[in-house]
Amino acid sequence: MSASKFDYDKFRLRNFVEKLIAAGEVEVHDEPVPLSDVAGRLNGNSKAVLFRKAGPEGAQLVGGVLGSRRRAALAFGVENEREVFRELLRRLERPQPVIEVPSSEAPVHQEILTGEDADFTRLPIHVQHEFDGGPYISAGIDCSRNNETGLTNIGFRRLMLRGRRHAGTNLYAPSDLREYYRACVARGERMPCSFVVGSHPVDHLAAMQRLAGDELALMGALRGEPLPVVRCKSNDLLVPADAEYVFEGYFDERGYAEPEGPYGEFMGYYGEMKPNPVFHLTAITRRRDALFQTTTISGDVARTEAAIIGAIDCEAFSWRTALTAIREPVAVHAVSASNGNHNLRLALRQRSPGDARNAITALLSSHSNVKHVFVVDPDIDVYSDEQMDWALSTRFQADRDLIVLAGMRGNPIDPSMDFGRGLAKAGFDLTVPFGQLGSRKFTRGEPPRIAAQRTHGSVREALEAGPKSFVALMRA
Repeated sequence: MSASKFDYDKFRLRNFVEKLIAAGEVEVHDEPVPLSDVAGRLNGNSKAVLFRKAGPEGAQLVGGVLGSRRRAALAFGVENEREVFRELLRRLERPQPVIEVPSSEAPVHQEILTGEDADFTRLPIHVQHEFDGGPYISAGIDCSRNNETGLTNIGFRRLMLRGRRHAGTNLYAPSDLREYYRACVARGERMPCSFVVGSHPVDHLAAMQRLAGDELALMGALRGEPLPVVRCKSNDLLVPADAEYVFEGYFDERGYAEPEGPYGEFMGYYGEMKPNPVFHLTAITRRRDALFQTTTISGDVARTEAAIIGAIDCEAFSWRTALTAIREPVAVHAVSASNGNHNLRLALRQRSPGDARNAITALLSSHSNVKHVFVVDPDIDVYSDEQMDWALSTRFQADRDLIVLAGMRGNPIDPSMDFGRGLAKAGFDLTVPFGQLGSRKFTRGEPPRIAAQRTHGSVREALEAGPKSFVALMRA
């Protein structure tokens, strides 16, 4: 595909928001809204929210774009919300090329701000939670490069505003970006980094994946077509050419760090203040009519974008794990109210004794964030809280069906975890004993189904054929 043939608006965030408006999925505010009110209008909202005049600059700001499974389905173009993770996996199997385009053609280079004009404080960056350490950019996709391979790495990372051209970020948790940064500091080199803000939802899910090669290709794969990228103006990194904003900059070579946080984390509680590197802003590039993006992280957890993104990513990861652990998984559901990936439900068709336990141990050990796994037979709908509770109450015995794995690696921001002792994980085998699913003991009591056509000439004739239940005699 030549550069001139790219449709730079096809995966533009603004166009997707217009699609959501047409679908009745956006709450639109045309009136001026102070930045202090933005978080309150986003929290717990069942819709995405578009502010046409946010803050003193009257900027255009959108949040909650990926805050529901329906909006995720619209992003992937699938009808069934339950099929999003399967579509994600299908697209990952079809790699797409990354194609560099000239700066003159890239919409994100329509406006280039450097020097005094590159200023975080002119953007609609707001305080998201009451005790946050400052205003945060929460929708950033970071782009960095492995100096040994030359390949681009992408991730999903926040920035805490520290000044007009400085921001803190979170490199406390293990990540590729942290390893690259430490290597640069050890060599006494600046580490270039750019943050993309204002992206199509599939790009955010791409940033959650891992790939041995160039991770920009993940964006192309989830889009289902080649990805146009452009080289940054003040560093040498490649970024999506159709983004709304890009913040270019670097982490310095001295390993300089300042306190970052507290911050309302995706678990619904505050993460502690930690020493983290400072991002130095060198340029802002953007579209001429750029739409700024924020995301919902904490607060009403079940409806946050962090939970929905985490749930879809967890379902895709866990489905692949289940396929290697057992012969026939049927359905998987990561519960968004459990921070997106702490409580996982799996339905399977038992092919041999021990399938449920194999699935439980595989899922608990392969994904560090998964704390509780509930495994059921295929007659239980994993999306139904009522059916899951019924299976728990009638098919589970704690002394027989509970699996506890202590000392496991977990997420360090989990407030229930005792640091230094690891995390305790639990698996709940809610399946009926192998081979007994169709037995009388585990047959559901349901209304009788009696066909209009008789099966025998009389009750006597039916009984002569053998013993019958009362309903069978009614059918006769």
